[in-house]
Amino acid sequence: MISFVLLQNRQGKTRLSSWYSKRVVGEEGEDCWEPYTKREKTRIQREVNALVTSRTKKACNFVELGDNLIVYRRYAGLYFIVAVEKTQNPLIVLDLIHLYVEALDAYFGSVCELDLVYNFHRAYYILDEVVLGGHHQEPQRSVILASVAKQDDLEDEEAGSGDMLDAIFGD
Repeated sequence: MISFVLLQNRQGKTRLSSWYSKRVVGEEGEDCWEPYTKREKTRIQREVNALVTSRTKKACNFVELGDNLIVYRRYAGLYFIVAVEKTQNPLIVLDLIHLYVEALDAYFGSVCELDLVYNFHRAYYILDEVVLGGHHQEPQRSVILASVAKQDDLEDEEAGSGDMLDAIFGD
């Protein structure tokens, strides 16, 4: 299961973050899931950035951090970082990261950091099509892009109907 997804630039600024849940041991020894606190999120973002940015380009893209395995990939000036359980296959996670980047590239043309800053809602929507609730959802880029295109059409229709209502009823 995926614990969190981060997109950070080289300076450590988080451009996108999606937090799922973490595994904790319950009172009777069973596994339970609970959300991350704000303090934990801030600490993890700092630790992950320090860990990932200090590594050389030729180093392995998998790093252990606590109970998680951090899998990351650098594209241009952005680090795409995913934390998974240690039992997960990191090569599948690398493929998931690549799928997300391909979907972003196809949607934005050639995606850059500014696209993520100014169109963060689109980046989150595409991420939600790839990962939902901490689980890999859709493996096909064409299906992801078709879903995003449908969402864009719905928003265009909604924006168009709002203008018509304003014209009829006034402001």
